[in-house]
Amino acid sequence: MNILLTNDDGIHARGLAALYDEFSRIGRCLIVAPETEQSAVGHAITFTKPLTMRKTMHNGHYTGYAVAGTPADCVKLGVRILSEETIDLVVSGINRGANVGINVIYSGTVSAATEAAILGVPSMAVSLDSRKEEADFTVAARIARRLAFRMMERPFLKGVTLNVNVPALPEEEIRGIAATRQGATQLLETYDRRTDPRDNIYYWLAGETILPDEDDEADAWALKKGFVSVTPIQYDLTRYNVLKQLAEDLRDFS
Repeated sequence: MNILLTNDDGIHARGLAALYDEFSRIGRCLIVAPETEQSAVGHAITFTKPLTMRKTMHNGHYTGYAVAGTPADCVKLGVRILSEETIDLVVSGINRGANVGINVIYSGTVSAATEAAILGVPSMAVSLDSRKEEADFTVAARIARRLAFRMMERPFLKGVTLNVNVPALPEEEIRGIAATRQGATQLLETYDRRTDPRDNIYYWLAGETILPDEDDEADAWALKKGFVSVTPIQYDLTRYNVLKQLAEDLRDFS
């Protein structure tokens, strides 16, 4: 199996290394990841400037390609240009911090996976519900590898992106794996007003995550209760439940 690994935290992120440790056991892994952190860039792609890249080394060993671009750029280059073989699976992550609810729209981790789906490649975005620097990604990486096997064996998952969120718990304390829908969780945004050493005012986005009144089928609630949340997502943003009514309403529009 040929596997493309990417992320939005940058090529030297520990979550990406954890994925490589697990997935290199089951296939040939190609790493193509942003040169620097690209969190919350969404599905941005680069077309107003050249995309530069370089091979990266760690302790004298080749580790992959660092791209001066976005996660979606990395997937495009990895699938279409840099891989000598057809890519069978794209795995994006492991993100430091959950990608649930409205965050899915902003997430570079998730957007890398949906870009793979656009290109016709099965894909998975993986996030760990912890923002701690010392977070342990090994359990999440192991779960991702097991899910990848299941995903590749199931025809009904062809063309589907799985958004996987793993609780930051010891493996024996995780209560199970739940199929979930994308919920309505969002960040209650605030901006910290600060002043730099030259007395220039700037603002830094901050805030806290708000859990709305939802049921266990929502991604954030399942995650909070100790389950791995697995949400099938797509890039079609059409609001189908109002499409027919809108068409009827516009018939006499002039």
